[in-house]
Amino acid sequence: MGCGKKDDFKGQSCVCEVVRAIKDIQDNAAEDACECPSNCFLEPLGAISPSKHKKRKSPDTRVFVLKTADGSPFHAFFTNRSDCACVSIFFRVEDVFDNCCAVLRVLEPVSECEGQGGRSKFETVDIVDDCCIDLKKVCKVDDFRSTDDCITVDLSCFCAVQCITDVDLNVCED
Repeated sequence: MGCGKKDDFKGQSCVCEVVRAIKDIQDNAAEDACECPSNCFLEPLGAISPSKHKKRKSPDTRVFVLKTADGSPFHAFFTNRSDCACVSIFFRVEDVFDNCCAVLRVLEPVSECEGQGGRSKFETVDIVDDCCIDLKKVCKVDDFRSTDDCITVDLSCFCAVQCITDVDLNVCED
């Protein structure tokens, strides 16, 4: 099992089970109530504080963060629209297979700012300061964009998963 523990948990790792549940919730729309407003098991998709900027459609993604044994957020690289390499800690599950392996889409963290003519525009939030994730910069993220970058991970290597929000990224459209 992940986090250096033995087989105390009967079945797969709890992170694996949560990510499997997120995948099922993304694929299905069933109604259920839950006490914690950011519980990863909360159904239907859209029940976790949907992003204020994605009101036009129903959400198709539950954004989540994975945490390592020391509590730090797991990160991956993506290429944004300016073709510069960037780092994100936010993911969308694309597939879960075999023994708790998953394909995760890296999500681009963005923040709304005022553009020309007073129109809103979204800019990538650079969450890295030198070589580390700057948690103060993470707080500036208020929306997400889908990227073409995916990563395959062993979910049993993580100790925690935290669901952030449900958003519409148009990943299900052709």
